Amino acid sequence: MLRFIVVTILELAANAIGLLVAAWLLPGFQINWLGFLTALVIFTIAKFILGPLIFKLSFQYARALNGGVALVVTFVGLWVTTWLTNGLTIDGLTTWILSSLIVWLAGVLASLVLPLFLFKKILSNRSDTPRTPPIPPIA
Repeated sequence: MLRFIVVTILELAANAIGLLVAAWLLPGFQINWLGFLTALVIFTIAKFILGPLIFKLSFQYARALNGGVALVVTFVGLWVTTWLTNGLTIDGLTTWILSSLIVWLAGVLASLVLPLFLFKKILSNRSDTPRTPPIPPIA
């Protein structure tokens, strides 16, 4: 349960960073601050639900597309978010494509970097302890 909570918090933070970076870089990607939290929660839930489904479908029907599944999940998550809330609007095909790429890339980078900062103490304690017992010297 604790692992699920940590993964959810990290996913929310990574998605928030991805959405904010896209809003900062793309003029056609508009996010209203009051709707930001709603958009963030809907986007994260959509990715949690749709991710395994889209991955399973791609694995079953188009194995060559497995590498692009995360981009498709991001695109579909953005589409569901814009459909369900007024907190996020995306104008134009180019903005849709670039926003999916930017949100995905920023989210991936954030999910790699955030644990290093958030769990620095735990990781440093973990790296101090040896993983394998020392080998006794041969007499």
